Amino acid sequence: MNEKTFDLEARLIRFAVSVIRLSESLPPTPTGNHIRNQLLRSGTSPAPNYGEAQSAESRSDFVHKLKIALKELRESRVWLLMIQQATLVKPEDALDALLREANELIAIFVASLKTAERGQI
Repeated sequence: MNEKTFDLEARLIRFAVSVIRLSESLPPTPTGNHIRNQLLRSGTSPAPNYGEAQSAESRSDFVHKLKIALKELRESRVWLLMIQQATLVKPEDALDALLREANELIAIFVASLKTAERGQI
C-alpha cells in the first residue's frame, strides 16, 4: 500500500470519530435518537469498507466495496444536512467542516471508482 492509501484510511477514521462525537451531542429525543443511530451506522461504515477493499479478491470485489463506502458517505451527508437544517446542534455552522469533509471524501471515491472501473487500478 502506498502513502495515499493510508492517508485516505486516516481521513475516513477521523471522519468516523467526528461522526461519533457529533452523534453523542445530539439531543436525547426520539428524533435525536433516530438520527444518532442512523448516522452512527452510515458514518462509521466507510472506513472499514475501505479497509476491506484493500484486501479485495478481484477488481470487481474492489469496486463493489468502494461503492458501498461511497453509498454510506452519501447517506451520512444527507443525515448531516438534516441535522443542520433542523438545527439539532449549535452553533449552526458547527457542521460545516464535517459536511465539507464528507463532500471531499465523496469526490475522492467517485474519482477512484471511475479509475477502477476503467481498469486503471
